[in-house]
Amino acid sequence: MKQHNFGAGPCILPQQVLEATANAVLNFNGLSVLEISHRTKDWEAVMDECRALWKELLNIPDGYHVLFLAGGASTQFLTVPYNLFEKKAAYLDTGMWASKAAKEAKLFGETVIVASSKESNYTYIPKGWAVPEDADYFHITTNNTIYGTEIHEDFDCAVNLVADMSSDIMTRKVDVSKYALIYGGAQKNVGPAGVTFVIVREDVLGKVSRALPSMMDYKQHISNDSMYNTPPVISIFIMKEMLKWMKQVGGVEKMEEFAKKRAEMLYGEIDRNPLFVGTAAKEDRSYMNICFVMSEEHKDKESAFMDFAKSRGMVGIKGHRSVGGFRASCYNALPVESVQALVECMQEFEKKYI
Repeated sequence: MKQHNFGAGPCILPQQVLEATANAVLNFNGLSVLEISHRTKDWEAVMDECRALWKELLNIPDGYHVLFLAGGASTQFLTVPYNLFEKKAAYLDTGMWASKAAKEAKLFGETVIVASSKESNYTYIPKGWAVPEDADYFHITTNNTIYGTEIHEDFDCAVNLVADMSSDIMTRKVDVSKYALIYGGAQKNVGPAGVTFVIVREDVLGKVSRALPSMMDYKQHISNDSMYNTPPVISIFIMKEMLKWMKQVGGVEKMEEFAKKRAEMLYGEIDRNPLFVGTAAKEDRSYMNICFVMSEEHKDKESAFMDFAKSRGMVGIKGHRSVGGFRASCYNALPVESVQALVECMQEFEKKYI
């Protein structure tokens, strides 16, 4: 039976990426990619190609650096304020990861939460907030994997704009010039767990008065081409293959087209089917993490649907433990056919009980 991978992360990967990686594990210019030195010309070529693909696919302007680091996006919650926080920082609280990022910033001084949707369990993106003009930076989380909300557009900001794009990077065109810094874990849309991408504008660095630990200093990683210490080699190799696949398929424009198509199909069924209800405000619904629950009169069928879906090959649709229900994560490599299979599964379940 075919399996349909809706897991929230690590992400589904294209078959050709898996095959290219398997081949490189067995033979990468005579050795395994797992055992080559990161100081060789062969590996430097991989790093250069991966960085060039990032710049091409996102149309990253001059003056920005692309870094590949270890530690996950959670380490960036700390690294960002280390490098940018001098007197005050501002944060938009749209979920657990945004809240955790703000928690780290509070260690450095005054941290303003400009708005929060916590009171409604983060079911919407706050509107009408104002960013303090004296903030060193304003931090947003563009997609909230647990709650299924997403900021779908770039906006102008009077202070340095920082974005955690862990779960929606490369799924829509982004005007990178509007951001001082973009970061995220790769394991949703651009590769496996183990590597974190950072896109940082050079002119925002070197402005803080504190001494920076070397591993927390973006300038240190820039001057060492992301190899201040041994990089996560296999994860970067797979990321490079993932970006090559995206380029072959049609780039970020095609990824955005697929994302909207998958979301339209699944939200359409959620809204039509009397058994299910979406949990996020419609205007803020995520294209990546589609969250839904059983309707009130059918709450008792939740376990039955979970078992039914598993029997039809649906993998990873259980909602996060903090919200319950169901979550279908529709990342870049997920075929539209998998969403169609889930829709048909929901329709079959409806016929069984209604």
